[in-house]
Amino acid sequence: MTAHEPPALPLRFGYGTNGLTDLRLDDALGLLADLGYEGVGLTLDHMHLDPLAPDLAARTRHVARRLDALGLGVTVETGARYVLDPRRKHGPSLLDPDPDDRARRVDLLVRAVQVAADLGAHAVHCFSGTVPDHTDEDTAWKRLTEAFGPVLDAASAAGVPLAVEPEPGHLLATLADFHHLRRALGDPEPLGLTLDIGHCQCLEPLAPADCVREAAPWLRHVQIEDMRRGVHEHLPFGDGEIDFPPVLAALAATGYRGLTVVELPRHSHAGPRFAAHSLPYLRRAAHLAAERTAGTSAVPSHGDPSATPEGSSTP
Repeated sequence: MTAHEPPALPLRFGYGTNGLTDLRLDDALGLLADLGYEGVGLTLDHMHLDPLAPDLAARTRHVARRLDALGLGVTVETGARYVLDPRRKHGPSLLDPDPDDRARRVDLLVRAVQVAADLGAHAVHCFSGTVPDHTDEDTAWKRLTEAFGPVLDAASAAGVPLAVEPEPGHLLATLADFHHLRRALGDPEPLGLTLDIGHCQCLEPLAPADCVREAAPWLRHVQIEDMRRGVHEHLPFGDGEIDFPPVLAALAATGYRGLTVVELPRHSHAGPRFAAHSLPYLRRAAHLAAERTAGTSAVPSHGDPSATPEGSSTP
């Protein structure tokens, strides 16, 4: 760093394995380390540390050794589409009418907590699920709060935070919904938040950087990608509307030191290429954020990560 260069932002970037599903897990981890990522968002799925296959503990130990050898941090994510049911995306959920089906999702999350503890992960990510047909919201919230009980107990015993993600279209869709759950559960210590920056752009009333500041006390995991207002589509950086330097500056200012994980689950067909593109983009955005914070930033040129104005005029 030169005398006039601002200090780098204390951010740790990772990439989600749900965007590398055509790669073996060992190969995916090696790729990310080679590209310079500091961590990985590990989605437990049939191709990547299957949580339902035999010998989970032994396979987890192998992954732990691999992560350690590569110097990668990890968050455990539980958003696999068909890991529990080959016919229902993300089913069954914590909101299903059948208590046995809800128990299957609870069991998956408890397994994920144990895997996270064995890997030394900094959080376990999860979400609520969509409200089933013919189910009123009060009933759905009751099911959700009851289902979280054993998962929070496991998280507390393991010393691993549970990071709930507001997901567009789900019962728990917004930051306000997260706070509703938090209060309903009595503000338990293990319960934290996964903040997806694209989701903030998609549907939150605040700009993404303001969402980061509002969510700061509960941040346990961060996902990041580009997105447009009102459209829940995870986009490569530069294809959406988000101005990333203010977001990264706000994130650094919160004191959050977990992973900020690129979330491009629909781009696995070219996952290595998108992984290679994403990290330099984020580093440039972080550099611009540091310059702005230090008061040394010039006007961005066309094509810079900061060239697209934050927010959108679309409803």
